[in-house]
Formats: sequence, C-alpha cells, structure tokens
Amino acid sequence: MVVVLADTHTLGRTRPLPSGAWPYIESADHILHAGDVCDPVLLDELASFAPVTVVLGNCDGYDVKHWGAQPETQLQLGAVAIGMMHDSGAARARRKRLRERFPSARVVVYGHSHLPCNEDEDGLLLLNPGSPTWVRRAPWPSMALLWIDAEHVEAEVIPV
Repeated sequence: MVVVLADTHTLGRTRPLPSGAWPYIESADHILHAGDVCDPVLLDELASFAPVTVVLGNCDGYDVKHWGAQPETQLQLGAVAIGMMHDSGAARARRKRLRERFPSARVVVYGHSHLPCNEDEDGLLLLNPGSPTWVRRAPWPSMALLWIDAEHVEAEVIPV
C-alpha cells in the first residue's frame, strides 16, 4: 500500500498529522507527498516507516528542497508509472494538461487545492489526497491510499 499525502503544512507542533493517519503510514510500503510539507522533520518521521518521494510545494522552503524535494518528479512503483507535482493548475483541462506533462504516467499525484480528487478515466488516474491538517473548502481532512498490484492500480481518498 502506498500512502499519499499533500498540504500537511506542519511547522513543529503546529498542525500535526491526525492520529487516524498514522496506522496507514506505519504500514506503508512507500509514501508520496505532493508538497507543502513546510517542516522537513515530518519527512524524516515518515521516512522512518517507508521510502518517501516528495515534491516541492509553494509553501516549502530551502530545507524541504535540501531534504530532496524536486519541483516535479516521475517514479515507477511496480509496473505503474507515477508523475508528481504540487500545483496542477485550474480544473478546466487538467486531465489534458497532465497527460501532456506526464505522457507515460498511469497516475498523476498533485496537491495545492486541498480538495480531494480521485478520478480514473481514459487510462489516467488523477489523485489529489486533499489535506489531513488544513481543510479550507474540502468537506473533511483527508489523505489517500494507492494499491498497486502488477499493472493494476486503485486509489481511495479517506477522511482522517
């Protein structure tokens, strides 16, 4: 199982991850963070449970970049190609834009809006886990889970 986070906006003890997120994190095979970590201490903590892939968010500083975050990245988990970025832009034409940006991806993970999205259409799964710590306009704090079995992939956004 892959845990997918974004927009945690942690700063020391400010906005800690909800306790409901930790059982998933503790049993993850890999953790994806789509930016706006804000405090790399969280990345160290996540990495104590599973490998972490992280991209830079607009609120992330040099310390998160130094930890290893890139503006965007592509990775392969099993046979599934995944693209990651923080801000995917406006909802209008998002699928087309992300397909062009990550042409070989089966999944594109993004954040920024704090609004969860789990849309699998035309061979491209768009996944925004929402935010587990700062709801804004979303209905609840959330994160996502990604299951990869051979070439099959499925995602679920869960409230935490």
